Amino acid sequence: MEDQEPATPPREFPMSFLQDIMDVTIPATFVGPKVTFIGTEDLKAHLTTFHTQMMLVGGSEAVRCKLFMSTLVGTAMDWFISLPDGHMTSFPQLTKLFRAQYITNQAPPPISYDFFDIRQYQGESLKEFLHRFGAQV
Repeated sequence: MEDQEPATPPREFPMSFLQDIMDVTIPATFVGPKVTFIGTEDLKAHLTTFHTQMMLVGGSEAVRCKLFMSTLVGTAMDWFISLPDGHMTSFPQLTKLFRAQYITNQAPPPISYDFFDIRQYQGESLKEFLHRFGAQV
């Protein structure tokens, strides 16, 4: 036991949020979003999922800021903690910075020739085909 080194406390990072956001307490019974972003996924999909889950449970803008931070993992968290202390003042500002940082992860819009290979399957009704085609468009 004498040879064991003492446990290292977790590193402390500057907090990117304004103090008003940091002072908001999230109730213990509040269920946060069950989604993570490591920095390689489609940013629109992540934001849509986050917004949808937050719409279901509610919460103020400050709660959204704090819970959005909890969805970031790996290089995405590294990006977030690299932001200056007190830099983040609102959830719209946070999403704007997030979009700017990960814009290259956005799926490109389909081009018309991408749809040339969509064919109706044998046995598929015209209604089913048009529904599938419309969903891909």
